[in-house]
Amino acid sequence: MKTNTSATIEVGSLSKSDTTISILIIGLLFFIFGFVSWVNAILIPYFKIACELTSFQSYLVAFAFYIAYFVMSVPASYLLKSVGFKKGMMVGFWAMALGAFIFVPAALTRTYEIFLMGLFTIGIGLAILQTAANPYITILGPKERAAQRISIMGICNKAAGILSPIVFAAVILRPTDTDLFAQLGTMTDTARSAALDELIRRVIPPYATVGTFLLVLGYLVYRSPLPEINTEHESPEVASANAGKSSIFQFPHLILGAVAIFLHVGTQVIAIDTIIGYANSMGISLLEAKVFPSYTLFVTICGYLIGIATIPRFISQANALRVCTLLGTLFTLLIIFASGTVQFLGHRADLSIWFVVLLGLANSLVWAGIWPLALDGLGRFTKLGASLLIMGLCGNAILPLFYGHFADLYDVRTAYWVLFPCYLYLVFYAFIGHRIKTWKAT
Repeated sequence: MKTNTSATIEVGSLSKSDTTISILIIGLLFFIFGFVSWVNAILIPYFKIACELTSFQSYLVAFAFYIAYFVMSVPASYLLKSVGFKKGMMVGFWAMALGAFIFVPAALTRTYEIFLMGLFTIGIGLAILQTAANPYITILGPKERAAQRISIMGICNKAAGILSPIVFAAVILRPTDTDLFAQLGTMTDTARSAALDELIRRVIPPYATVGTFLLVLGYLVYRSPLPEINTEHESPEVASANAGKSSIFQFPHLILGAVAIFLHVGTQVIAIDTIIGYANSMGISLLEAKVFPSYTLFVTICGYLIGIATIPRFISQANALRVCTLLGTLFTLLIIFASGTVQFLGHRADLSIWFVVLLGLANSLVWAGIWPLALDGLGRFTKLGASLLIMGLCGNAILPLFYGHFADLYDVRTAYWVLFPCYLYLVFYAFIGHRIKTWKAT
């Protein structure tokens, strides 16, 4: 069939080729999400040096970026309902472009608050795109294979995440920067200020380029053959079950799922965005430590590949979620208690850092497991339910601040205790929470 770019289409009416094209386009979106999001792993230590910040202040990078999801998720659902998926996505890309361009005056003045404003604006654009893309890929095919499709999107996201810190570091860092960072404490105020001004202005060319690219990409997605999907349609069974419901808060498995998303994304961003700082605490320089987020993301991709190969043929998406949440709990304890210096992949570091890397495996199928379970049976409430789940992405903003606070108060290793109660809740949702369909005790 030929896809109508303006008409709303029922999911079941899409041909196999239209579905494949749609998945490829959404895969491109997830690649962009990953490239823009995971560059924060290098921005945090970079801004900490260039803007002379504490650990807590440096993690405001993640806060400013991800709190936009909390602010924008519900408005994004109404925007998409009003203008449709494709025009809404174009608005999202253009908001991200504006945020990238804000980095230019921020760098020229070396003003951290303006950088945070730019990150918040990029986050607003991503919130719109995520609100559209996640329910889209969840319903674009059989429900029992939703985790498999989301895993494919995760590979696109994390592959970009592997590239972005390395590419960004290659653009803004130089081999002589290790000596520069060591000399900053002994420089005069004038010399140090000049050196830091030069350091921070290196972000101008890459972010100006990214902003221009996002402007063009937004228009191209709007003109693409991506169909408008009807998420308001309900099967007779779902319509009957939801007949007396008027609010998304009447779906406990959704509300508990939003809390699970909040905690999951927080644990994921801590595993990736703190690992450079943890490596620094072991005497590993920034230029060497820049690859550790890529290790974590590579392990995450391995988890996605396992999910694609095994779900639902050998394991259900619910059981995959249970295994991953239990692994996360175990690896957290090993980060705290495992010790001993090891030589691995050319790095001499404490054994515990490799369990931070392995959190990538534990986190790999959690997002893919929660989404279909939380959206199950929502029918006409799907868009608003998806908004609530996207709002949970503000966990990326909140939990790193707790980590940063405890890192300043105690040390960067002890601060990983923040992860433990998060994984305990995720275990609860995987085994019990997603089954709760009513708030009344039975």
